[in-house]
Amino acid sequence: MNTLGERLKELRKEKRLSQTELSMLLNERFGLKTDRVMISKWETGFQTPVMSSIMALAEFFGVTTDYLGGSLKSLPYPTLTDDYVTFAVIGDVAAGYDFPAAEDWDGDTIEIPRHYLKGRNEDEFFVLRVKGDSMFPMYHDGDKVLILKQSTLNYSGQVGVVIYNGDIGTLKKVEYVSGEDWLRLIPVNPAFPPVKVEGEMLETCHVLGIPKLLIREIDD
Repeated sequence: MNTLGERLKELRKEKRLSQTELSMLLNERFGLKTDRVMISKWETGFQTPVMSSIMALAEFFGVTTDYLGGSLKSLPYPTLTDDYVTFAVIGDVAAGYDFPAAEDWDGDTIEIPRHYLKGRNEDEFFVLRVKGDSMFPMYHDGDKVLILKQSTLNYSGQVGVVIYNGDIGTLKKVEYVSGEDWLRLIPVNPAFPPVKVEGEMLETCHVLGIPKLLIREIDD
């Protein structure tokens, strides 16, 4: 009986995630190197995840390692906190292209537990709503994203909120080579082409920040 695989599949379906979506979220949040094939092997029992992966799965789904079928002692169940920060969702950021960047608060807010700020001041963050599906399945249309303000990326290929071509705001993977005068905006969704920013466009291009927390509402 493949308890771990059965429960993993059940938990994934409860969150309405495909195997590809789950693998990308695990990689983004925990630094794993999974893909759809590996998730499928775990679910069918063809391959057993290592303990660090089991712990990541347990944290992601909010269950214990014992529940998943691991051999470690149970992790504590999540506890509620009243120490949270209320952020205004100040506007939309395009997952596609050609969407002007503008703050347009419609009264929407989101409450985020303070410990997710990792000791930083709340003024160092802002929250945007994802518009479009060029970053699907990593980001869905309507997702809310906590952004850490910073004007540079930590490495080539990191996801960032970027302003380019004067006033176009987008959420993309950003590739670049240090010392060269260009960068490439890369969608996750293969239906969308990458965009190379160079020349005069590069002069008006700048980074607003990097995503640190994804907030997604799951419909019943």
